[in-house]
Amino acid sequence: MFLVDTLRSRLQGRVRRWALKRYPRSRSVTLTQKRIFILPTRAGAGFMLLLLMLLIMGVNYENNLIYAITFLAAGVFLVSCLHTYSNLAGIKLQALRGNSCFAGEQAGFELELDHQAGRQPEQIRLQFEQGSPLLIDLEHRGQRLELFCAAPERGWLDPGGLKLETCFPLGLFRAWTWVSLELQALVYPKPLGGELPAPDGGGQSGETGLQKRDGTDDFTGLEQFQPGMSLRQIDWKSYARGLGLQAKQFGSQQSPDIWLDLEACPGNLEQRLSRLTYWVLELSRREQRFGLRLGALELLPEQGDNHRYEALKRLALYGRGGRA
Repeated sequence: MFLVDTLRSRLQGRVRRWALKRYPRSRSVTLTQKRIFILPTRAGAGFMLLLLMLLIMGVNYENNLIYAITFLAAGVFLVSCLHTYSNLAGIKLQALRGNSCFAGEQAGFELELDHQAGRQPEQIRLQFEQGSPLLIDLEHRGQRLELFCAAPERGWLDPGGLKLETCFPLGLFRAWTWVSLELQALVYPKPLGGELPAPDGGGQSGETGLQKRDGTDDFTGLEQFQPGMSLRQIDWKSYARGLGLQAKQFGSQQSPDIWLDLEACPGNLEQRLSRLTYWVLELSRREQRFGLRLGALELLPEQGDNHRYEALKRLALYGRGGRA
């Protein structure tokens, strides 16, 4: 049995390399006869040996009952082979998207599986090369699932080849295939806690921290009334004293913008990127405006989900040479 397992393992390795090289990456794949491979399992090899022994006994003793049992078992063996193959045949895989994560976590990749009407594939095992396996039954068409793959470092993560296999219904045969889907997930640097940088009061973004706006916050002074200003801003007392039309101005003191600078962080490159990742998450949680400076690249101060995503994306791809 050890020899059978060794030969099967080597054959599957060659099939994987051949299949992934032969068929290009795509968003959608349908499993056809040319893509599916099938071999007996360890139990199947034992069953074949049993059939051979029964056949020898039947010939030796010229016993019709042994012949009948042998041919019946052989028929079950062949039918099992056909059912195992058909359990994979016709399945259509559609790549949906890869979900972002932080380095050291598991990145999720979403797929949609469909099958032919009137059939219900069972006990389908899916697994990326560096991922965890998932065993499912396709109970309905257009079924969605999420497979996970280890994300050891930041940048774009390619999960590699996806293996589908099944031993249904009797476990005598294993049918399998390898497909290469166009899937990627963005892996952010692992957050590393540290002190937040002090607010940059130098006003690199042109902000002074005090923003004028219409409203009823702190009174900041008067200025000449201009067309387009609200009539509610007119200071009628000044007008009564003959000072002309003056408009009241109100403002609120806001926290100065914070700049996250790669050069200001201690440690090696990965540690600095991890610290900046932590600060991006923390400042976003506090709804604080911040900018990001990575060498000559700058992301101007802003806030919100889109700004956080753009900052994390730049941190993930910094120095990787990947598309940003």
